[in-house]
Amino acid sequence: MKAIALFSGGLDSTIAAKLIIDQGIEVIACNINTGFGSTKDRLAHMKNMCEQIGAEFRSVDIRDEYIREVLFTPKYGYGKNFNPCIDCHAKMFEVAKRVMHEWGASFLISGEVLGQRPMSQNSDSLQKVLDLSNCEGLLLRPMSAKSLAPTIPEIEGWVDREKLENIVGRNRERQMELAEQFGLKDYEAPGGGCLLTDENFSNKIRDFIAHDTFSVEDIPTIKYGRQLRLPEKAKLIIGRNAEENAILEAVENPKFIHISTNLIGPHAMISRNASESDRVLAAKLVLAYCKGGFDGEQTLMFEDEALTTVSDLSRNEAQKYMI
Repeated sequence: MKAIALFSGGLDSTIAAKLIIDQGIEVIACNINTGFGSTKDRLAHMKNMCEQIGAEFRSVDIRDEYIREVLFTPKYGYGKNFNPCIDCHAKMFEVAKRVMHEWGASFLISGEVLGQRPMSQNSDSLQKVLDLSNCEGLLLRPMSAKSLAPTIPEIEGWVDREKLENIVGRNRERQMELAEQFGLKDYEAPGGGCLLTDENFSNKIRDFIAHDTFSVEDIPTIKYGRQLRLPEKAKLIIGRNAEENAILEAVENPKFIHISTNLIGPHAMISRNASESDRVLAAKLVLAYCKGGFDGEQTLMFEDEALTTVSDLSRNEAQKYMI
């Protein structure tokens, strides 16, 4: 017997998978990549948690499908920011159900806890997810199973319902007890791992779609760097540290060109169709974030085109253009 667990690497999804593994069922921990998870690479963490509980880790990339079918047209709308939580969860379960036969699994599990998130994990929302994903009966939620209707795995006797949990609400005392009981180490503190729940990130998406269509290639251009909208509507992105500089430098997106300089400073990108005045302003703003100690005119490369200007703007000047 095999099950697919929707897996984030968080404590709830880890415990949920462990509860099923301890009943002698093989679990594939499936992380669904929508493109809007943390800006930090969590792959090593997720694999570490899977190793601790004896689950196989797999990842499925649905970024393009998610943008086309969920992000901008959610049936159940958004949460406080740009987060279509109900539709998002339903899409993840739909995808997991899609690969069930291929992966040899008989049912799905998730780490959702009834009442933990008032808007997206109340009983009504959990049912909407089942209806939208067409997973009624197939999706077992081990953390709150005893407070929910029995599922096929329980009815058929594949899973002993009495060995599942009855956690309801936001108190995490029981999760802490189980983490200690299972000997889990290095697990994360609870918190939103989805960037779409963040107000600042949501504003960056709204700004982007006000000026352009959005595609998979655009995801890193809003996830990383300082985001600026210049007077004639060009988008400017300026890296904030060495890690972001490296990520931005690797971006291949036909909507943008790269800006480079021989000075010690950030990597930057600007809209390919930027006007000459926006390019000059961009050059001055990039110079403002370069390490000091230089004087006079400086030449920056906008891909193969050189632009020479002076550094006469401060970083404070950049604030008026920040998204």
